[in-house]
Amino acid sequence: MTSWDWIAAVGLLLVIEGMLPFAAPAAWRDGVSRIAALRDGQLRFIGAASMLAGLLLLLSFK
Repeated sequence: MTSWDWIAAVGLLLVIEGMLPFAAPAAWRDGVSRIAALRDGQLRFIGAASMLAGLLLLLSFK
């Protein structure tokens, strides 16, 4: 994996992350406020689940 691959991956991440605030800012703001209200354990579980899903997705392409 080259440095260009990492730059492309970060760029794609930023594009995907920016789609919802661009398309529906009110819904995005509501979602962020709901996430901010979660307890630490709930946020950790969501973070762990998303990392695991991403890892499985990446490993499925090998």
